[in-house]
Amino acid sequence: MLTLTQTLSPSLSPLLRRENHRVHSHCHTSSVHLYRPTSFHTYNPLRCNLGKMQKRKLGFGAVCSSPPVTPTNLQWICTISSAVLMFAKGTAIQKSFLVPFLALQAPATLVSWIKGEYGIWTAFLALLVRLFFYIPGELELPFIALLMVIVLPYQIANLRGRQEGVALSLVIAAFLAFQHFTRLGNLRRAFDQGSIIATLAILCVVAVPCLLLI
Repeated sequence: MLTLTQTLSPSLSPLLRRENHRVHSHCHTSSVHLYRPTSFHTYNPLRCNLGKMQKRKLGFGAVCSSPPVTPTNLQWICTISSAVLMFAKGTAIQKSFLVPFLALQAPATLVSWIKGEYGIWTAFLALLVRLFFYIPGELELPFIALLMVIVLPYQIANLRGRQEGVALSLVIAAFLAFQHFTRLGNLRRAFDQGSIIATLAILCVVAVPCLLLI
């Protein structure tokens, strides 16, 4: 039996070598096919351009969906206009009405700052200065508005941002606009160089509650 195997092995060895060579060549060919770059990995300029267009469309849609004018922005415009009216010279309105108007239309971030530590310290230092030094009337109005926001009762502060508070603010703004235009005499004098800033502030103060009611 051993002699038969030894006699057959020299004749079978070329066949085994051929089979091994064929198997190795097949494995090498399959590995080449596996590592060949397909069309999905190659650079496609059309696909890149489509991706950029989709990104632009997505970005444009996101910009369009965000509203440019929010109630908070309108409240900031109203607050700045009220502060301008407190220091404006070309108007004859009764500026004490600006204090409750400002307390009703102040944005939430400003109210939280005033009622916080920095706002209380500012009111305390302003009160000390007012006790020992003379303060002009234009500077007293911001100080009084600061104190009113701090000590405003909850029932009245709850009107801030609601339809009732906006309607009350519109009544105050309409009264101030009536005073401004009637005491100036005519519209031409309202848009003169000395009173145009006050007129624009009055228009903003009236327009903002109207927009908030819509």
